[in-house]
Amino acid sequence: MPIIDSAIYVLRIALLVIGAVFLVIAVVDWAVRTRQINPFSAIARFCRRVIDPVLEPIEARVVRAGGLPTQAPWWGLAAVVVIGVLLIVLLQWIRGTALSFSFAASQGGMGIAALLLQWVFELLKLALIVRVIVSWIGMRYSWWARLSYTLTDWIVKPIARALPPFGMIDFSPLVAYVLIYIVEIAVMRSVFG
Repeated sequence: MPIIDSAIYVLRIALLVIGAVFLVIAVVDWAVRTRQINPFSAIARFCRRVIDPVLEPIEARVVRAGGLPTQAPWWGLAAVVVIGVLLIVLLQWIRGTALSFSFAASQGGMGIAALLLQWVFELLKLALIVRVIVSWIGMRYSWWARLSYTLTDWIVKPIARALPPFGMIDFSPLVAYVLIYIVEIAVMRSVFG
């Protein structure tokens, strides 16, 4: 996968440069907004003319969420970092998936069946992780949260009924994750050994 490896390398360099530029922008804009730099200086005028229009959508969201306008550059920097990490992880996942599929295809029908079964187990484990995160942040009614509950209710609800309560902590998703992991290992070893 030399093409994807090259893309990941170029993306890392580009994101590092973009992150560094955005860090400088965030520091300078913060200094202007907090009056660490004279508001009538050339740097301050440059910030108001060039940087502020770029940060305006971020600032509007920050203010609507109850934050201060001076926090906008830092939230923008955080967004650049998070989006960059997600892009790199996505490309690495595509690379790994392509390699897995290539290897499975070289093994014939059993290899592809093993790969598909492994993907099902991984999807269930991911849905359990999403379910736990959603319960923490309270976004249960978004479409992806409902999907995670739909995919995992069949195993989590019986475990929740069988487990004794532990105060406010629900251990049923953790137990379900461990059970799915054990079943995955058992099935993959017995069927595809």
